[in-house]
Amino acid sequence: MEKLGKQEWRTEIAASMDKAQAFFLVHCAGMTVEQLTELRVELRPMQASMAIVKNTIAKKAIEGRDESIMTPYFKGQVGVVYAYGDVAAAAKVFSQAIKKFEHMKAVAGYMEKAVLTAHDIEDLASLPPREVLIGQIVGSLVAPHRGLLGILNGVQRNLVQVLAAIKDKKTA
Repeated sequence: MEKLGKQEWRTEIAASMDKAQAFFLVHCAGMTVEQLTELRVELRPMQASMAIVKNTIAKKAIEGRDESIMTPYFKGQVGVVYAYGDVAAAAKVFSQAIKKFEHMKAVAGYMEKAVLTAHDIEDLASLPPREVLIGQIVGSLVAPHRGLLGILNGVQRNLVQVLAAIKDKKTA
């Protein structure tokens, strides 16, 4: 490969890492082109993509950056899954693909300046979708107010019931 082509590839890798919320490394030796294409198609709706990278070029692309802590993981035939949107949804598709394809193995991941292990990626994949998490947070924020409202309404309701009982007693 020409030097200019390698530089373009290096800048492309760096640009993809800049845009991505997170990325996952996967060993994909032994996978067929059809299997890789199937994974790419499954990742696309999750705003994620996958690329096979040359290790030396990828190492040079992350040299001097925060992502340089990932350098030791670029060994063997490595693919990179970039998650641009919902990281948990991309991790879910990624972990399902690992279970589906016997030659695929999660190596590590990178998110918010931290290295993710294969176990961390599984935990991330087990999270519910973003909308459900937001609903759970809103529900937990509203719950104390609902309880207080129920107590305050209960006091008024009990007062009305006592007054009605007194009225019934006096009329009877």
